[in-house]
Amino acid sequence: MYAPEEAKETITWQQFEQTDIRVGTIVEVHEFPEARKPAYKLTVDLGPLGIKKSSAQITKHYLPEQLIGQQVLCVVNLGKKQIGKYLSEVLVTGFQDENGDIVLAQPASRVPNGSKLI
Repeated sequence: MYAPEEAKETITWQQFEQTDIRVGTIVEVHEFPEARKPAYKLTVDLGPLGIKKSSAQITKHYLPEQLIGQQVLCVVNLGKKQIGKYLSEVLVTGFQDENGDIVLAQPASRVPNGSKLI
């Protein structure tokens, strides 16, 4: 069952500005059967930042064919993360629903790929 967390400690505006969150469009989706938890391998077009890969545990709410063309918010400056044999280059963001399953964070309207969250 979902249990909301307490708000984190207050950070400065400068600390927040160090987080680089950009919008990208999902251009490829592949199953990720080697992952410990059900996930997809995503390829995301981040415009001027290029094409990046990510692993996302979003299989409960989305089928691969539904994800193609969807815009998502990605943290692009966390560094790469090795997930098994797969190298994830960006973090695709989302929220837990009442069952703990991930719902993607997405812009309400289309914006240019690579646009920065401000």
